[in-house]
Amino acid sequence: MVNLRKALTGTWIVAIVFLFSVFIFFSYSGAGAISFLHGKTVLTLLLLSSLAFVAEYVDSSLGMGYGTTLTPILMFSGYTPLQIVPAVLFSEFVTGISAGLAHHSLGNVDLSRGTDDRRVMYLLLALSVVGTLAAVVMALNLPARAVKFYIGVIITAVGLFLIAGIGRKIRYSSARIIALGTVAAFNKGISGGGYGPLITGGQIMCGVPEKNAVGITSFVEGVVCLVGLILYVTMQGGIYWPLAGALTAGAVLSVPVAAWTVKIVSGPTLRWVIGVITLLLGVMTLVKLF
Repeated sequence: MVNLRKALTGTWIVAIVFLFSVFIFFSYSGAGAISFLHGKTVLTLLLLSSLAFVAEYVDSSLGMGYGTTLTPILMFSGYTPLQIVPAVLFSEFVTGISAGLAHHSLGNVDLSRGTDDRRVMYLLLALSVVGTLAAVVMALNLPARAVKFYIGVIITAVGLFLIAGIGRKIRYSSARIIALGTVAAFNKGISGGGYGPLITGGQIMCGVPEKNAVGITSFVEGVVCLVGLILYVTMQGGIYWPLAGALTAGAVLSVPVAAWTVKIVSGPTLRWVIGVITLLLGVMTLVKLF
């Protein structure tokens, strides 16, 4: 068991470092299109599935990272937003629900009727709908630069609080869940980003155990993506299935591995990594503005 824990933890760290290294490189280097990731050949579809596997493995084990990292990489590959957004939403819907159920079955989270985890899940789902609707209205009247600055500051602050709070016992607070859940949903609706880091980190700051927070986030984000997918397809058209199918296939395969990783990795280690990644995403958002 000790060897399995070390091997899985090592693989997990390598996957995180690899994914965010690729993301940072293509976000800041100004590299041209990655043509080998664009097309319908078997090799291309396998590469896309492999990339989705790594991205979802990180997302389902941390509660963040899939759309944040995958979307810019796909854009550099030559796909259009109309191809990317529905494909990512569809794959996140399928894998989010699957990951939430996998976390539940392994005991990382208890989504049974009447449990605290289920109540938090319902609360975050309701807030997500309200926050997203409010954000869509405000997004038409706010400068994009101001929105990104606001999101960067919020995510950076959550990362700092998570790291500073390591080792401290935090009492559960539904009031803080409501506040942070509303802000996270607002961020998702106004810019498409900042949801996972705030929902996961915010739950931990409100007293929800690390593993439970990851499981709840996976399930909630899956449902939110379904709502977004329905709206997007209704307003913009269909789904580009070669991309959506490749992403979904790879992402789904990572779900059992991610659920086992969360089960084996200790809570404090999970909090450290979530805190560092949240802080990194916040700082990167701010750096890109300047």
